[in-house]
Amino acid sequence: MSIFLADCIVPPAATGLRLLTNGCQQVHNRFGKPRLTVRAQIRIQAKMFGKKSLAKVADVVVETLLKAGVKRVYGVAGDSLNGLTDSIRAHDGIDWMMVRHEEVAAFAAGGESQITGELTVCAGSCGPGNLHLINGLHDCQRSRVPVLAIAAQIPSAQLGTNFFQETRPEHLFLTCSDFCEVISSPEQIPRVLAIAMRTAIAKRCVAVIVIPGDVLALGCSSVAIDLGISGPAASVLPPAASLKSAAESLNIAKKVTILAGSGCANARAEVLSVAETLQAPIITALRGKEYLEYDNPYFVGLNGLIGVPSAYRAMQECDALFMLGTDFPYSQFYPEGVSVIQVDLRGEQIGRRTKVDVGLIGDVRSTLQALAPALKKHESGHLEASLDHFRKVRKELDDRAVGNPGKTPIHPQYLTQCISDLAAEDAVFLCDVGTPTVWSARYLRMNGKRRLLGSFNHGTMANAMPQAIGVQAVDRNRQVVTLSGDGGLSMLMGDMLTLRQLELNIKIVVFNNGSLGFVEQEMKAAGIENYGTAFCSQNFADIANAAGIRGWRVDTPEQVKPALNEAFAHAGPALIDVAVARQELSLPPTISLAQAAGFNLYMIKAMIHGDGDEVMDMAKTNLWH
Repeated sequence: MSIFLADCIVPPAATGLRLLTNGCQQVHNRFGKPRLTVRAQIRIQAKMFGKKSLAKVADVVVETLLKAGVKRVYGVAGDSLNGLTDSIRAHDGIDWMMVRHEEVAAFAAGGESQITGELTVCAGSCGPGNLHLINGLHDCQRSRVPVLAIAAQIPSAQLGTNFFQETRPEHLFLTCSDFCEVISSPEQIPRVLAIAMRTAIAKRCVAVIVIPGDVLALGCSSVAIDLGISGPAASVLPPAASLKSAAESLNIAKKVTILAGSGCANARAEVLSVAETLQAPIITALRGKEYLEYDNPYFVGLNGLIGVPSAYRAMQECDALFMLGTDFPYSQFYPEGVSVIQVDLRGEQIGRRTKVDVGLIGDVRSTLQALAPALKKHESGHLEASLDHFRKVRKELDDRAVGNPGKTPIHPQYLTQCISDLAAEDAVFLCDVGTPTVWSARYLRMNGKRRLLGSFNHGTMANAMPQAIGVQAVDRNRQVVTLSGDGGLSMLMGDMLTLRQLELNIKIVVFNNGSLGFVEQEMKAAGIENYGTAFCSQNFADIANAAGIRGWRVDTPEQVKPALNEAFAHAGPALIDVAVARQELSLPPTISLAQAAGFNLYMIKAMIHGDGDEVMDMAKTNLWH
């Protein structure tokens, strides 16, 4: 008699088997076949062979994940992960999401967590396998999303012998996690696993468990447990004395400006209400755009290197800066000699970027609710002056987003505006770091249902498509669109095959400028001639079509909208490769004397060294504005 330990059909009249299965729960697998649960199978084996009924460590790991609501594990299979993947195969309610590169697995887990706010999981086999996770995990850690990474290890008996693929993950992952521990015996399961998961959830961070492959296959006397928590603290209030000090500072000020970030995600109404009371313009960091840009009568743009002049001026001309849920990193954009009040759930971030007069440790929503009654109604022309400036800046930006038929190269502003206009009202946009992030910040329209994700803190290339895998896996009916750079896409392009394999209908829009465009702009600003940044001409649509993914090539402005419409309507993954202007400048809201001098130096060097055509091309591309 043969017993299949996964997806087995239990014959109703099998001799002796009915007795063995008496009281064991039957479930249906993903193909609709009745089968026994893993623990029922173990009990059958125990009765048949007279062995103690013990689940494997891997089974307890998977069942603990299931109890926490985890539905997917992203990774690349390997022998040290065999116990884990085999257990996932045998359990319903959780899937192994096969990708082509472990870095993509970490990005995908982070993308899923950014869209759901819930714990997600990725895994890597021993040595190079889990080492590939590290860049994606750094992005997850800096984006503050709860992710559990399972790093398999070489056989326990070989540790310390410089064995094949031996590394020390418990050291390597310390810089990208708040928890990183080794599980070396079954007795640590599920306790250490649960600590890791609770840490990730409570701190919204990365947690790593390192476990040898042979330990995953051992028997475990413990059973899976519930974590007992479902999320971090929902409400944290600063001390009353701090709230009083903040109210006093804000009431004295004549011109208040609000700088808001992603910490305002659940506090939109409170932020707008306080802005009305203080008559304060609202500027946002990039991660605050999706929450506060739309239907906001106080919004005057984004600040920073990818921001706009109206936001920069609103911050420089205030006498009190009210920072809400942001760790905006660019110190050169902060005003000097003004009062600064900062609200942040993470107290260690207060005062990290600029001098702070009053620091309030608390969540933005609860803090503003407690603070609002103590604020006095302001009367100031600061808000209206800032709004007037923003209206002019917005018109200038919109005037640049044009595409005249037959006129090439295509301006990336026009492409981004078309994406925004044609995408679904609840679309999720993911942008690569570099110029796609600049155009996304300035031209993608948010509305309260759309999302905008990226590597906005870690700033890594190649993030958009991998993160989109996790986003699309959550909801296969939601439109997911990447704004991918040609440099970023080509770094992890192998996982385009994952879109087809996992049947993910992601739409990839390639901003193909034939170069590392943002790096070239940084070189120009530093007075350095472009070197090592140009790509040979590449048609990404041809690559997509060869891989079984529908591809479009767009070379002229009149082709943009038809291609986007067709791709967005296509029932499957799609790629639109758009030839955009290489020399399009994405100028910051303010230019320092050093940057201006550097730019002039670059042009002089280019002319002397025979690169005058590049200077002329840049002039033709930008002077039409």
